[in-house]
Amino acid sequence: MYPPLDTGPTFHTELAATTHAQPDSVFLRCGATSMTYAELDDASARIASRLLNMGLRPGDRIAIAALNQPEWLAVFFAATRIGVVVVMLNARYREAELDYMLNHSGARGVFTLSKLDTFDYVAFYSVVAQQIPMVEHIVYLDDDYSDLASTAIDTDALHAAEAAVSPTNPAAILYTSGTTGRPKGAVLTHASMLAAARGELDHLDLTRDDVLVGNMPLNHVGGITCTITAALLARASVVLMPTFSPADALETVAASRATIFAGVPAMYAMMLAHPDIDRHDLDSIRVAIIGGANADPSLCTAITARFRTARLSNLYGLSESSGACLLSAVGDDPATVSSTLGVPIPGVEVRIADVDGADVTPGADGELLIRGAGVAAGYWQMPDETASTFLPDGWLATGDIVTATPDGHLVLRGRSKEMYIQGGYNVYPIEVENILTTHPAVAMAAGIGIPDPVLGEIGRYYVLTRPDHDVTADELIAHCRQRLADYKAPKQIVLVDDLPMTPSGKVAKSQLQQSFSRKV
Repeated sequence: MYPPLDTGPTFHTELAATTHAQPDSVFLRCGATSMTYAELDDASARIASRLLNMGLRPGDRIAIAALNQPEWLAVFFAATRIGVVVVMLNARYREAELDYMLNHSGARGVFTLSKLDTFDYVAFYSVVAQQIPMVEHIVYLDDDYSDLASTAIDTDALHAAEAAVSPTNPAAILYTSGTTGRPKGAVLTHASMLAAARGELDHLDLTRDDVLVGNMPLNHVGGITCTITAALLARASVVLMPTFSPADALETVAASRATIFAGVPAMYAMMLAHPDIDRHDLDSIRVAIIGGANADPSLCTAITARFRTARLSNLYGLSESSGACLLSAVGDDPATVSSTLGVPIPGVEVRIADVDGADVTPGADGELLIRGAGVAAGYWQMPDETASTFLPDGWLATGDIVTATPDGHLVLRGRSKEMYIQGGYNVYPIEVENILTTHPAVAMAAGIGIPDPVLGEIGRYYVLTRPDHDVTADELIAHCRQRLADYKAPKQIVLVDDLPMTPSGKVAKSQLQQSFSRKV
């Protein structure tokens, strides 16, 4: 099904093939700006020539820290065209994150914005320059892009650099969100990103007629692989949203007649709650993808009620899998979508293993292991962490505890590191969170295990309530006790005004743990 990794496509060969086949087809739209496949190919060639003029060579790293914009992608395709590795950073990272990631990756250049909201990047980099000694070039895309994209093409040097790029070469380094410990830079290759996108394309039957909304951050696999790379392979088009807002998302879907929309649960919840939602025609959407965090049953039901023509699909993927590896099966109803991760997409194998690495008995819980061409090449400059996650024979240890249903769907039980033992019983917070979010007053819930002198550990759940809904902690505990085994019911409920989030849209439970520890 897939070509050998050492002879398969690269980002450049895929862009070149599509440019040859349909040069004038629009690939990217962003506001009033559009970019055809031919225009992106030309811009990437010019920027690649500039990178070569700057002394960058295959294997060197540059970082991009910008919003979802065509300039981001022009630099990405330019760098990968000549074997330069892109370190994908969130535009809202500040000194601590940038200091660590730029130094750890050894980035020689940074392509960023001069300003974002009230933050002045020019002033910032002038102050921290001595902390990032390997960074030789800082390019501000909002000021310098026109000059960058007008570089004369050095055809001989460009072709020589292109010819040296192999599918197994790194294309990007994507730092994990750091929910535990220091961030790790997953090394995504051309082959792994293209394979993950190809599996998604095949599973969802993407075609050149599809219009994808590019609202997921480009520095995350949800944006760069599941949206951009999948659209490239399908020869489809993408409408980029520089930042997400529910009003803009609704307007984008309606105005562009988008066919594919993907978002984390919080995005869907905000869109569904927007007062103007009924003024927008959403019936062009044929697939609504929900991923990045657990989708509770009531939200899935609400999505299918409002996106009336859409097939709802859960998407499970990791940075380390380069993109999607599980998606809901065709025909899954909202109840199945909300209660399972889905099934393996084409090109992905799965195993469920016990603590010793052996396959569990049917129906038992164990760690999800995946294998396929989409698995990343390891963590950048972290051999110990690589060895513990990227296992022999190509298996990736996800850290997620799952069980398999008789029909092959996988059910998430929780993160292996999030599980706590309350009174001798294993409790996975996700199961309790699902019950909490069925209460009409609850918008989001996140649980952690905390020490207890009697039970060893107990569950402490942070609950974000919906506007105009009043509820007490005791009422929520009672709600859970009516629906769960007594040992799973929360012992503590904390009502909060907000929850800390990672850049990929998940609750940052490590911050909840740290906050609790500081108070003890």
